[in-house]
Amino acid sequence: MTDNAVIEISRDHNPFGQDGVVRDATGILRYADVPATFIDVLRERAAAQPDVEAVVELGGRRLTYAELWDAAARVAGGLRAQGVANGDRVSVRYAAGVDWVLGFWGTVLSGGIAVAVNTRSAEPEVAFVLENAGVTLDLAPGTALPDGEPYAVDTATAGDVAALFYTSGTTGRPKGVPTTHEAFVANAENMIRCSGLSRDVGADYRTLISVPLFHVTGCNSQLLVATYVGGTSVIMPQLDVGALVEVLVAEKIGYMVTVPAVYALLLRHPAFVDANVSGVRVVGYGGAPIAPSTVQEIQAAFGDATVMNGYGMTETASLVTVLPDRDAVEHADSVGYAVPSVDIGIVPISDDPTIGELVVRGANVATGYWERPDADAETIVDGWLHTGDVVRVDDAGRVHIVDRIKDIINRGGENVSSIEVEAVLLSAPGVVDAAVVPVPDDVMGEKVGALLVSESGELDLDAVLDHCRENLADFKIPQFAVVSGETLPRNAGGKLLKKRIREQVQWGDPLR
Repeated sequence: MTDNAVIEISRDHNPFGQDGVVRDATGILRYADVPATFIDVLRERAAAQPDVEAVVELGGRRLTYAELWDAAARVAGGLRAQGVANGDRVSVRYAAGVDWVLGFWGTVLSGGIAVAVNTRSAEPEVAFVLENAGVTLDLAPGTALPDGEPYAVDTATAGDVAALFYTSGTTGRPKGVPTTHEAFVANAENMIRCSGLSRDVGADYRTLISVPLFHVTGCNSQLLVATYVGGTSVIMPQLDVGALVEVLVAEKIGYMVTVPAVYALLLRHPAFVDANVSGVRVVGYGGAPIAPSTVQEIQAAFGDATVMNGYGMTETASLVTVLPDRDAVEHADSVGYAVPSVDIGIVPISDDPTIGELVVRGANVATGYWERPDADAETIVDGWLHTGDVVRVDDAGRVHIVDRIKDIINRGGENVSSIEVEAVLLSAPGVVDAAVVPVPDDVMGEKVGALLVSESGELDLDAVLDHCRENLADFKIPQFAVVSGETLPRNAGGKLLKKRIREQVQWGDPLR
């Protein structure tokens, strides 16, 4: 099929209800009867739960909702005093912690647009983002938070842009994604519905944020969700698996989200064996394939918790699909069903109507990039955002990621999904993490290469290959492999930096 027609995916078997979801005149799904802005949300929490802990920085400050509102309002006043007007961009470049949260909330309360900058970026990359966003004021590391008379804008609307998040830039310059108040609220509502949370969970909701706050998972699906339900965000400034075990117990964490590779390390950490994690109620993961055996290990280790897999993008303010606990093992290769406020469809890439590029639209989906009309024209067509992910949709409406369009390996005319091969490798003996990329070949065009991670830096490759032969067609089996004890390069969202792997790995001789 070559007409680029979208095949919409039915919600007939979708487990997530759509009560209160309406379709507007343009066909977009939106929530009715939810707060218009996150300013309204924070104001309500400060009034209703002034003494509940809102933010905890491990090794740093702890703020209640009343303290958070008062401090953020003073930052907002300081920003206004320095000339920040409605719609002006303010970059937030502090390390993860209370200052980052105050910089973010202060900017939003001031009426400005918070620009979440990747703190791992090199100076030229930061300079590009600051220039592209047209930043009025840069809250750079080492600079003091602005301070002034308390201020909170009272003219904000659901459609106003509250923040700019930048894509990872793995295929070129990063693109700024304007995120509205409505997108923030819709994502928070999706999160609580799909995880089975009660809106009145309040202080019992304590989430551990071990992923970056400049990324939509850390900010939108953890920090803001905690605010939405009146819970507590416990922020780990730097990921430390050993410390993570202690924090789960000491801070009474009930909700956690991270990438599969971190769970694999956590489950094998000596301190985790005797840790009492019975208080954890929801365990979320995403950003990379996960083996059914790992899901089973997670379920066994967190016996009182439900598990959920999530898929999303910067452009969707986080969640697009969620795989619920009931499907977690049997359908571990799936990222689940569309969340309530999102329509999904596919544009077939062949005559098979169940496989194609995933396209999405909804209240939390961006309608364009910041100052990038060229990218808008390429990515957003007839109201659908083209994700660049090739997926398969099963009879129940579950989405299975096949690969990024650019990462499919063409081995002598046979298409090989790197994600499929990675999933098999992750269930092979001794493999903690895996990345599969094409290796150039004069005869076949491309062959399959695997970068494998083990705890010791050594593996029984014969056993790994035997496992692959049992689970993969022969043309999908890696013909090159390198074993390492080092962690794989990933972006802030946990996605593999395959371009870097392709450029840096020396493959050596092919496997026999």
